[in-house]
Amino acid sequence: MNWIILFLAGLFEVSLTFCLGKTREASGIDFYLWGSGFLASTVLSMALLAKAVQTLPLGTAYAIWTGIGAVGTVLIGIFVFKEPATPIRLFFLFTLIASLIGLKVVSY
Repeated sequence: MNWIILFLAGLFEVSLTFCLGKTREASGIDFYLWGSGFLASTVLSMALLAKAVQTLPLGTAYAIWTGIGAVGTVLIGIFVFKEPATPIRLFFLFTLIASLIGLKVVSY
């Protein structure tokens, strides 16, 4: 169950970076709405991470949480914000995903 909580925490990490990206192009009330989404996502992500590390190894949980956030943010950047998807960038994204899977496999 705590792995699911950790995964959800990582998704809220992606959500907060998405909201942060949207604030770059927002103005007026939209800026504050995206900013509120950023703050809510941050609080939820941290709360879920804190819950997950009660039973999961801290180093592994934190690495996986940040990895989910990093992978998700790169994918959001590519698909939503039209950032480049160069072969070398995709290669390193794949190695990050493989490392996250490896951490999950070797954790107790």
